[in-house]
Parts: sequence; structure tokens; C-alpha cells
Amino acid sequence: MKEFTSNIIVQPEHIDYLQHVNNIQYVSWVQDIAIAHWEAAVTASINKNYFWVLLEHHIEYKKPGFLNDVIEVKTYIKENSGVTSKRVVEFYNKQNQTLLASSTTTWCLFNQITKKPNRITPEIMNCFK
Repeated sequence: MKEFTSNIIVQPEHIDYLQHVNNIQYVSWVQDIAIAHWEAAVTASINKNYFWVLLEHHIEYKKPGFLNDVIEVKTYIKENSGVTSKRVVEFYNKQNQTLLASSTTTWCLFNQITKKPNRITPEIMNCFK
């Protein structure tokens, strides 16, 4: 599936008492890039008619990130099945390409009108190829 990337410059509010990026911050960034990828890939009509709910989240922390680091965030859809989608997000130190953390999340597609799970349509799948 097509990869989507973004860069983050680590700010003071991202740092914890150990002086590196707070683990919880990565969780927030996983959600942020998933939303950004969705909004960049789909049409306004699709965005208006559907939304995603996070069902499961797994994250593995490899190396710390520090204040002022530039973190390159990469994401892609690993697989779609019925109403769910598995997304991978990887965080790299942009300067040396060291993997800082990786995440796999499972999302469920919902219909905006019915507020019920909705099978992932071919039209939506094509937006991420």
C-alpha cells in the first residue's frame, strides 16, 4: 500500500521527566498521522460519509527521541478485511534513520449516517493503493 510520511520536530511539551519523547506522545502521533493520511488520500465525499474508530493498538519503543530531533513518521495500510484496517506507523530519527518506535493499529470503518460499522468499499481501498 502507498506510504504517507510526515516530519515532526520534537518540542519541549513532547519531553518527559527522563528528557526524551514521552511514550504517550507517540500514541498521539499515531492517531495524528492516521487522520492526516486519511484526509490526504480520500475524496471530500468519502471523508464526509465515513469515520474510523481505533480498536487495538500495539507499539514497540526501540530508541529514545530527544528535544529538537526531527522525527520522520511513515505510515501505510498493511491490510483491509471487512470493516477493519491494519495500519503500520514507524518513527525514525530523520538525521540517522534510526527506528525509534513502531506501531500496528487496528481501525474499524463506520458510516457517518448510521453510526454502525461499514464494510471497507473498493473506492476507499483504491485511495490507498
